[in-house]
Amino acid sequence: MGISNRNRRGPVFILYLLAAIAVLALLIHIMVGGSENYYPWEVVAEIFRGHLPTEHATRINNVVWSIRLPRAVECILVGGILGLVGSAFQAQLRNPLAEPYIVGVSSGAAIGGAVAMLLGIDAWLGGLGAAGCGFVTGMISLAIVYGLASRRGVVEVTTLLLAGVVVGSLMSSLLSLCLLLAGQDTNKVLQWLLGNMGTANMEKNGLMMVVLVSGAIVLIRQTRLLNAFAMGEDAALRMGVDVGRLRAVVLIVGTAMTATAVGAVGIIGFLGLVAPHISRRLLGVDWRFSLIGSGLIGSTLLIFADLLGQRVGSIFGSVVGDIPVGIVTAIIGAPSLLILIRKRG
Repeated sequence: MGISNRNRRGPVFILYLLAAIAVLALLIHIMVGGSENYYPWEVVAEIFRGHLPTEHATRINNVVWSIRLPRAVECILVGGILGLVGSAFQAQLRNPLAEPYIVGVSSGAAIGGAVAMLLGIDAWLGGLGAAGCGFVTGMISLAIVYGLASRRGVVEVTTLLLAGVVVGSLMSSLLSLCLLLAGQDTNKVLQWLLGNMGTANMEKNGLMMVVLVSGAIVLIRQTRLLNAFAMGEDAALRMGVDVGRLRAVVLIVGTAMTATAVGAVGIIGFLGLVAPHISRRLLGVDWRFSLIGSGLIGSTLLIFADLLGQRVGSIFGSVVGDIPVGIVTAIIGAPSLLILIRKRG
């Protein structure tokens, strides 16, 4: 028991450190995430003061609570969702290149969100319209992929991945067709598709908080089974793991989480692919730790990516506005992943 506790102490300390870095990143985002910078103690004071009524609120209180804090929290939640799901998918599919969008959920959820915006219902229920529609169409995509990959109740990983690619391509084509037939200005939709954190609000964050917490609880409860599954499907079966149930739980919960995130902010590439690799390098392949670490790393990476997009966008002024965060994660994430893979050999 003493050896087990010592073995756990290192990863637990790293998780606490990653959580502290995520909180620090959130504070930095609020301090400098705009045209005006604030001191750390000013931001902390306003957070503890709470959102004051309009007649009593100061400028900094309005900026912190109405603009910067919702956006920073949205980065934490979306990054956490993509990091957790990416790690769970890589574990369950036993594929280091698996990521949250691998089963076609991104294109499926994007159709729902885009249609909601084109119909003007994205602002319903405090801005939850796009997220709700994205969730529905994302789950429909998973149902199609699962149906295509299932043979006599058995789902093969290779068939699942191929079906995900085919369905994802089909959904992308349907999305392009929707935009083409819309007959209206689609710049807003296209900017959202590239990852738009500028529409954050507390109602949408509340929904994603529920999705992240409930989904994380379910996925973390599967980590011991994922550790057994890492030794091979046959070994997991001999250890009493219900492989079919494990695969269904991870895919359904992960897809639901991802679809909600895509419906809320659009497609943010590479984050759910890179974060699990970094987490495993820091915490090892024990999914009890690396899964949680991947969520924390995803949150931190998305905060800094969004901050970089704002800073670069401010250089060009009103010509481009904020750079969509999906562009930033793709530009940084692709080379970072190649470096990690090369170092791994």
